[in-house]
Amino acid sequence: MNAFDFLTKDRVKEPDNGITMMLDKGIGPKMLSDLLEISGEYIDLAKFGWCTSAIYDREIVKSKVESYIAHDVVPYPGGTLFEVAYTQNKLKEFLDEADKLGFKAIEISDGSVDISTEDRTEVIQEVKDSGFIVITEVGKKDPKKDGRYTAQERAKLIEHDVKMGADKVLIEAREGGKGIGIYDNAGNVKGEDVQIIADNTDIRNVIWEAPQKNQQVYLILKFGANVNLGNIPPEEITALETMRRGLRGDTLGKVDF
Repeated sequence: MNAFDFLTKDRVKEPDNGITMMLDKGIGPKMLSDLLEISGEYIDLAKFGWCTSAIYDREIVKSKVESYIAHDVVPYPGGTLFEVAYTQNKLKEFLDEADKLGFKAIEISDGSVDISTEDRTEVIQEVKDSGFIVITEVGKKDPKKDGRYTAQERAKLIEHDVKMGADKVLIEAREGGKGIGIYDNAGNVKGEDVQIIADNTDIRNVIWEAPQKNQQVYLILKFGANVNLGNIPPEEITALETMRRGLRGDTLGKVDF
């Protein structure tokens, strides 16, 4: 039983909706244990950022993966590591190692490399056939390249990935949330772009990367408590859950769940 439970109510998630994806940039096992004890029930996905899982001892990675799974959190390696494997023609080896380490999902991205639509389709299907949850990502790491995408093109790619078998699609924002995707150079939300994507996709399939508080508030107020949000810093997990539940000034009395 939570403290002050007579003042609050639990957030009821719809199936595969209301997802919080946390960005793990190198949390140590002991810190992770504390985090999961306090906030584990509010985390659904945990991304081992970019290629961080490739510079740790395998036993440490396996231990962290097991800790996440024990708390019903789905862990997965970052999309950049997939891109490294793709460019080296080692996708099969990458998937085999991910499976041995216990990862349950794979992120397919082309943030730093170029992957044709045909190859993207084949990779989605191969990863799906290998038994993983498939999470794709739309957008580029380089702001200039990312800026060439229109909101309509992002929506079209989201729909393509879902049709091909992706379980969820991330909207790229990197860890900073500035000058990428749906955010301007100051980190403010480009509302028109968000609306275009929402009008042309089923947003239950979308995870909006939103590392900054103002971005989280905007998306919660626009789409409700169960909007899917990603790239949340570990130290902000509990704070985000209070915003989802209308237990912080930014959303108090403004959100239904």
